[in-house]
Formats: sequence, C-alpha cells, structure tokens
Amino acid sequence: MMKRFLLIAMLALAPLGASSADPRDGLEFSADPYDTDSIRRGAGLFVNYCMGCHSVELLRWNRMAQDLGMEEEDVIENMIFGEQEFHDPMMSSMDPADGEEWFGIEPPDLSLTGRSLGAEWIYKFLNTFYRDDTSDVGVDNLMLGGSSMPHVLSSLQGMPEAVRDDDGNIVDLEVPEHRQGIMSPEEYQQATADITNFLAYAAEPIKAYRMQLGFKVILFLLFMTVIFYALKREYWKDVH
Repeated sequence: MMKRFLLIAMLALAPLGASSADPRDGLEFSADPYDTDSIRRGAGLFVNYCMGCHSVELLRWNRMAQDLGMEEEDVIENMIFGEQEFHDPMMSSMDPADGEEWFGIEPPDLSLTGRSLGAEWIYKFLNTFYRDDTSDVGVDNLMLGGSSMPHVLSSLQGMPEAVRDDDGNIVDLEVPEHRQGIMSPEEYQQATADITNFLAYAAEPIKAYRMQLGFKVILFLLFMTVIFYALKREYWKDVH
C-alpha cells in the first residue's frame, strides 16, 4: 500500500520538476574592464557591424583611443567614416528619420546600455537571434521578442533556426549547414563577448581606473588604521 502511494505521488509531482531547456542557459557573462585587448577588438566589431545604425554619443573617438592605447592615425583611417573628426562623439551616420522609416523605430543610442541592461543581457541578446519569416526583419530574439533589429552579425554566426519541443517552446538554436557563417561557434561567442566588453566600457570608461583607485584607497586606509592604532596606544599607555 505504501509503495503504491509513493509511486502515485512521484507520478503526480513529476511534471512539476520537468522544465523545457532554455537556449539562454549557459550564456552567463561578466564584463572585464581590464581586458583592453577584448575591448579594442569589440570596438572594431562595433564600428563595422553596429555603428551603421547605433551611436555611442557619450564617448568620443579620442577618449576611446587614449583609454585603449590606439593610435590617432589608425582610428582616423580604419574607424572614422564620413565627416567626423577625431575629437567628435561616436555618432552613427544614419539619419534618425531613415531609421524610423526602415525599422519602425529610431535605433537607440547605446552609450549607457552596458549599465541600464547589463553586460550579460547584451551578451545573451547577441547570441539568441533566430530566423523568423513572420518578422519584418526576418529574425526574432529570445531576449527581446518582436525586436526590430536585424541579425547584423549573421555573416559571422550564420542564421540560427529555432528548435521547438512538442509544446512549441524553443529549446535550442541551431545553425543549419547551409546557413553557416564565417566563424565557428566558439569564435562567434568570443566576438560577441568582445562587443559586450566594449559596450560595458563605453557605459563607464572610467570603471577600470575607479576600481584600481578604490583598491589603493582601501590599502591606504588600512595602513593609516595601523598608524592611528599605534598612536592611540602610545598616547593612552600612561592612562591605562
């Protein structure tokens, strides 16, 4: 009788423990403000693949070059297009009105996205596009359903297809062989990590310096605590 009761209880509770796989699982990410090489690569990818629509107007070309150890000539020759100058903000060449006409919404400035949404959200967003023929831009995204943004990195990743379970839930994203990009999955994840690191840097260019300064201040305070304690003992030794 007891065995039958336990079996019935296990069968009843089994659906509660079952859950569909989520393609976003395993895409955890934390930006590294000290990885200058990654941020520099991300800046190049952002300029070439994202800046046609999106600006980072709170960051200037010369500030980026200074922080990332880039030569002015290289930035001007390889990254700045149009009539912008080295000291100008990093602005997209797209007319906002054109963006609204083409995509139904003006492409947002991404200066503070690294802080408002977080690095992990950006990383997951860049890794969860999939083909959707019902969308005006031909794709959708697991992090932002109904997004008006096309998959601008599809030449690198390829075009993923959604794999669904019997209930219609998306359980995986797979790139068919005939839709492969020029990068392997590992290379693409590194590229999106670089872009994410750049956007996290753009949201707070002073973060690495602030963290280094904070560490030095804490060490200084600890050192002064020892000094003040020694002085206190010296001044109060006759009293005690």
